[in-house]
Amino acid sequence: MTALLFNFCNTLILFVWAAILFLPNHKLTIRLIAYPWIPLGLSFFYLYFIIVSGGIMEADFSSLEGILVLFQNATAESAAAGWLHYLAFDFWMGVWILKHSQKTGISHKIMVIPLLFTFMLGPVGVLIYSLILLGKKGINRAK
Repeated sequence: MTALLFNFCNTLILFVWAAILFLPNHKLTIRLIAYPWIPLGLSFFYLYFIIVSGGIMEADFSSLEGILVLFQNATAESAAAGWLHYLAFDFWMGVWILKHSQKTGISHKIMVIPLLFTFMLGPVGVLIYSLILLGKKGINRAK
């Protein structure tokens, strides 16, 4: 059951990322990102995996050693929960980046790069988008 749910979530997010990357103005894409349905769905499965893995009550998040122990003792369910955590938040940030770039008039051709990085390396994509915004502000000030 774990593998099936994990594969469903992992495959679904690939299709949704493809939609925001390649069809950002399509009706379906607009509906998918108008409300956080995808992150909410992933959050539901995340909670399920946390519950079936026994929870995180004994986890020590205060030190690197505690995190290493957490990963060493990971079950399939807790690893799936960890991955869904990344998928939900990276996608949430990707949607924010897409919407914000559309409001600020940044060409989608430019946005493919930070969106791809957000998909693959979350915070790096946010950093790249922030640099694009800083560059745009600098250009606007020079005018």
